[in-house]
Amino acid sequence: MINLIPMTIRGAEQLRKELKKLKQIKRPRIIISIAEAREHGDLKENAEYHSAREEQSFCEGRIKEIESKLSNSQIIDVTKIPNNGRVIFGSTVQILNIKNNEIFNYQIVGDDESDFKKNLISINSPMARGLIGKKINSIATICTPKGNVKFNILKIEYV
Repeated sequence: MINLIPMTIRGAEQLRKELKKLKQIKRPRIIISIAEAREHGDLKENAEYHSAREEQSFCEGRIKEIESKLSNSQIIDVTKIPNNGRVIFGSTVQILNIKNNEIFNYQIVGDDESDFKKNLISINSPMARGLIGKKINSIATICTPKGNVKFNILKIEYV
C-alpha cells in the first residue's frame, strides 16, 4: 500500500515550480557544463567534469524525489473540508502558552512546506500531533525537550 503524502495546494504548487525549474533551467545548464568540461580533455583529472557530473546526480535525484512526492501526494484544500471546529491539516491555529502567556500562530502543513520561521509546522511534528483534533478553548499538552508544555487553543482558521 502506498502512503499518501499530505500537502496543501500551496505546497504542491511550490514543488511543481521547483520541478519545472530543475527540468527546464538547471538540467540543460548542467548538460552544457558537462559538454564544455569534456572539451578540456582527459576526464580522469578533470575537476570541472567531475563537479558537473556530481551536480547532475544531485539534480536528477531531486527530480525523482519531487516526482515521487507529487505522484503520491494527497492535496488537501482546507476550505473544502467541512468546518467541524477542530484543528485539522491545513488549518491555522492561534495558541496561548499557559505558563508564560505567549501567543503563537501556526499553520499545519506537509513536511516539504514546513518552515518554523514562517509559522508553518509539519503535520508530523510533535506540536501538530498535539493540536490535531482539539477545539477552541481546549488544552493541548505538547511534549518538548524541556518537558510538557500546555497550550490553550484560542482560534482556529480554515483559510
